[in-house]
Amino acid sequence: MRTRLVVALLGSTALLAGCGGPGGETAPSVPPLVSVSTTPAETPTPTSTPSETPSTPPTSKVADTLCVRMNQTLVQTTLGVPVVRIQPKPVLPELGFPTYDQCELGLSSNSSGPVLRVGTSAFFATAADLAAVRKAYDATKGEPAKSLTVGQGGFGTSRFVVFLADGKLRKISGPPATLAKYVVLAQDAAQQTGGLPEPAPYITRPECERGTSAATKVMGIEASVRRDGETDAGDIVCAWLTKTRVLYSTVRRVKDAAAITAPISKAATSFPMPLGDEAYVDTVTGRSIIRVGTDKIVDLVPLPAGTTDKDDMASFVLTMSGLYTR
Repeated sequence: MRTRLVVALLGSTALLAGCGGPGGETAPSVPPLVSVSTTPAETPTPTSTPSETPSTPPTSKVADTLCVRMNQTLVQTTLGVPVVRIQPKPVLPELGFPTYDQCELGLSSNSSGPVLRVGTSAFFATAADLAAVRKAYDATKGEPAKSLTVGQGGFGTSRFVVFLADGKLRKISGPPATLAKYVVLAQDAAQQTGGLPEPAPYITRPECERGTSAATKVMGIEASVRRDGETDAGDIVCAWLTKTRVLYSTVRRVKDAAAITAPISKAATSFPMPLGDEAYVDTVTGRSIIRVGTDKIVDLVPLPAGTTDKDDMASFVLTMSGLYTR
């Protein structure tokens, strides 16, 4: 079976290269990630004289998020930071269970300095979902978490808090502080959740559409939420979500990519694929990896681990590879 799949993949790769399929064309230039609106643009009313060019550009509107609503002075004094700045650029979601849509508050004048991340679950949640998240965290054996009375309840440590409010899980995380300080921030956030606009369920990039059919087969169900985006380095992130399944592809820029793939290549569960400089599918977890050059690692991750058919995942990796290896 292993030999037949490799031969089939080699044949498929050659076919794609020869027919201008995925990865065989230059990807179109796309605008920054925005939610798609179905409302047509308003046509300006003609005037008898040309409009005067404004002397200063209009201020771009920042989306209404918990980061905008939170008391920034309270954040600054609670965490003892020199400044608090709203980050206007879109922030990639935290992909997992749950998946959190995120915004950020910068905590220094340096754009690469520490940030406070404020997340809202992409799906509606209940007390049972909160309990499941708490159980999953406790299983990591990390810093012991303590229960909170914020919102409809939650838990936290010296690095984060998670609480339930208005039918969504909320997560506030950032630099080391104390649980008491994060509780103060959570209490402020819990008062600001009413009437927050819902993100569009489908936030997509055209480059990711090549993988939708294969993703549906891997997940066994069509995604009810999409969260495509772009890393700071300009690499595309594609994500297909349901409340119980997640599948995504993303890129890490590292100093030594070969050092990361070396132990993976020797693992008994690694199934090699002829993609990039080297590629592997883990036959147990389904997690896959492609190395491109010396500094680029492509991660293709199905969750929960161990619920994916190896051949379906290999087909997904093959379909998506052209997006990252051209």
